[in-house]
Amino acid sequence: MTSPVRAEVDDVTRDALTGLSAGDIDLLAEGLEYREQWRHTSGLDARSFSLVKIAALVALDAPPASYQWQVENAVAAGVSPKDILGVLFAIAPQVGGPKVMAAAPEIMLALGLPLPGESPDVGG
Repeated sequence: MTSPVRAEVDDVTRDALTGLSAGDIDLLAEGLEYREQWRHTSGLDARSFSLVKIAALVALDAPPASYQWQVENAVAAGVSPKDILGVLFAIAPQVGGPKVMAAAPEIMLALGLPLPGESPDVGG
């Protein structure tokens, strides 16, 4: 096992890493500005752009936070949960069933659905 690197870290970098670790999405505001530029450059409408990004997340076996963020963006762009399911079925032959099955619970959580075996959130 290796030990962590003891590097000098300036306050701005430490604060940014701390914020990102805590899920402070405001730190990514600049990236969000670029997101619209990338969408425009792609030539895709907002719905298609969002669906393609969800497909990429599945193919990359992305971390849970990525699904939360992208599913929120997709729904805001008019994508339905049924559309997202359609993407999973469409890409399964290319990315493989295990990746699709691993993504399904992350997408469920991002949509506010309880996972199998969990009881629905009665208060929310």
